[in-house]
Amino acid sequence: MGEPAQTSRADVGRDPVQNRARATSSGDHGTARARTGLRHLRFDVGNRPFLVLLELTRACELACRHCRAEAKRERDPDELTTAEIAAILDDLGALGSPRPIVVFTGGDPLLRPDLVELVRRGVDAQLAVAVAPAGTPRAAPAVLRELRRAGVSTVSFSLDGASASTHDGFRLTQGSFNWTVAACTAARRAGLRLQLNTTVTEETAHELPEVLALARRLDVSLWSVFFLVPMGRGKALRPLSAEGIEDVLEFLFEAAALIPLKTTEAPQYRRIVLRHGSGAPTGTAERGALYVELHSRLDSLGVPLPVQATSGNAADSGRGHRRPPLVVGDGRGVVFISSRGDVQPSGFLPLVAGNVRDRPLAEIYAESGLFRSLRDPQQLRGRCGRCEYREACGGSRARAFAAEGDPLAEDPGCPYEPGSPAALGPVGARRPRRAAQGLRS
Repeated sequence: MGEPAQTSRADVGRDPVQNRARATSSGDHGTARARTGLRHLRFDVGNRPFLVLLELTRACELACRHCRAEAKRERDPDELTTAEIAAILDDLGALGSPRPIVVFTGGDPLLRPDLVELVRRGVDAQLAVAVAPAGTPRAAPAVLRELRRAGVSTVSFSLDGASASTHDGFRLTQGSFNWTVAACTAARRAGLRLQLNTTVTEETAHELPEVLALARRLDVSLWSVFFLVPMGRGKALRPLSAEGIEDVLEFLFEAAALIPLKTTEAPQYRRIVLRHGSGAPTGTAERGALYVELHSRLDSLGVPLPVQATSGNAADSGRGHRRPPLVVGDGRGVVFISSRGDVQPSGFLPLVAGNVRDRPLAEIYAESGLFRSLRDPQQLRGRCGRCEYREACGGSRARAFAAEGDPLAEDPGCPYEPGSPAALGPVGARRPRRAAQGLRS
């Protein structure tokens, strides 16, 4: 499917984010606030969303193994109409500045014949509009040029491996890798910013260095690394263990010196950024076999990391491509609208707060009890509720729900144990590693 980072959540490029967010830090760490390396929005996310993911259709010509929407080739006759979507865009525009970023996602939004019309309507409403097509022949150069002329600034495509055998096997469609690479190249030639999305599972994690190298060759503006939430078809896949996720995030922190990146469904990346930004020395003793392997593979590709990438010195945090993560999450700045109008915190948190056919999106977002609870870190339970990083991180609410049926439960994808005296130090407390050191047993 053609959604950002196997997600209905995306960062549509650096410029809109930088225009709407200030470089600041978590507000929960006293005097370290000025140098921690996180960004907060300038406005109250309780009143309006920052990012609206609008699923135009669930139809898609691919059959991806991780698809949360379990997409089919045929469009649903109950999809939101052109007029209904236009009304949503007009309502978002009427919020005034700062207006939300809107991502048209799917399924494959290129299967909507009114896509260009909807882009123009969004642009007329003074919204930043991005599109997340599927990697198929439909994403042809002429189509991408037309989207650029209509006002799209960013498109995102997904590559879950650096070779046809890996990616096509994951997408269950022969030719998808070559189609996607060609579409990425055509997007850059059309003057579009390019976001590349990669899904991390036990099966795909080892190829992240090769994907990183490919992303650099494709001249992507942002690499969005999504950590699998087992839902939809993705229930059949094996996610990384919490320790494996931690190893990947440590690798990504260092890789961020080479390429602008963000994580999706791994908000604990912000904890790692805070720890590195504290100025304390960081070592590798607590990192596992997967971290070591990823570094080894990157070295073998001849892509050395800059020295400052692993220094842990706060002065180094802004060098190279390093992009401070933005403190937003499911229902906390992010909202998803399904192709039938259901309003959810994200596409991977399938709890419905209302429907845009009944109430305006902004009203549902601001007033829903579900959304209010997700914006209140005091309501988090388990380790997430006790964690000193709960304001900055908050855990993956989608993963908590998938595991426990409770969107406020602790995130099982995080190994961090709260309350350590070394919380802002190099590592803090972590659960004992499993024998495999990074892979789910």
